[in-house]
Amino acid sequence: MNCWLRKRVGSDAGTELSVTDNGNNAKIRIKNLSLFFGGVKALTDVSIDIRNNEILAIIGPNGAGKTCILNCINGFYKPQAGEIYFEDQRITRIRPDKAAKLGLARTFQNIELYTGLSTLDNIMAARHVLMRQNVISSALYFGPAHDEEIRHRRTVEDIIDFLEIESIRKKVVGMLPYGMRKRVELGRALALEPKVLLLDEPMAGMNLEEKEDIARFIIDIFEGQGETYRETPSLRDGVNCIVLVEHDMGVVMDIADRIVVLDFGRKIAEGTPEEIKNNQQVIAAYLGEEK
Repeated sequence: MNCWLRKRVGSDAGTELSVTDNGNNAKIRIKNLSLFFGGVKALTDVSIDIRNNEILAIIGPNGAGKTCILNCINGFYKPQAGEIYFEDQRITRIRPDKAAKLGLARTFQNIELYTGLSTLDNIMAARHVLMRQNVISSALYFGPAHDEEIRHRRTVEDIIDFLEIESIRKKVVGMLPYGMRKRVELGRALALEPKVLLLDEPMAGMNLEEKEDIARFIIDIFEGQGETYRETPSLRDGVNCIVLVEHDMGVVMDIADRIVVLDFGRKIAEGTPEEIKNNQQVIAAYLGEEK
């Protein structure tokens, strides 16, 4: 059993998660989404319901359209057809900054950080989306702006503590090892206090120990576990679904509630880890036969 294998309240360690269809329980609803780049079809008529209280994994070969889905959800790409709804609000072709304010946060396959700033400053930068004080009072740093800055700094310190990166809080991000930069990027996404966390290959290029750490953080974020999370309402009451794009099938099978499989921009399967593992079309397109 992998050390990151999820355990729900009332279940025995290592048991398969049961996933029930809760009907109209979609946090995000993607309907008939199509995305083209010139003559290249990146996504074709893709429909996915991302439910409340689940970790949904999206898998498939390179170029299958996995990252395109995330980019359409948070507004980096503008689909030519189809609709996306978040909490029943239409967000198709939304601006990325508005998506962040609504509660959609993401990490990237290629790390996107301010390499010349410290870990603390990188995470703190994300909090500016949530700040309410005007530019003048913030610049002068007095009154409500000062109090707000203290509150935001406290949340950032909680995130640093949760991700176990206290030792690098003042270090310049560009000088950090790859695995630590991945943690900082996750911290910056958490600083937005998201309702939905979109993770694009958060474990790519990591060794086993680093993967175990990230998987543990993902589970604790989703389940509101860990001392820091339990004692920080802005974190504990935030994320209620996670979308995970990941190539490590061991991780996916262990922590995902449901899996969507893409191939050449089309959805070819959807189901529980057990269902996907035994789906012949998925085996042929992506997983391959066990030897």
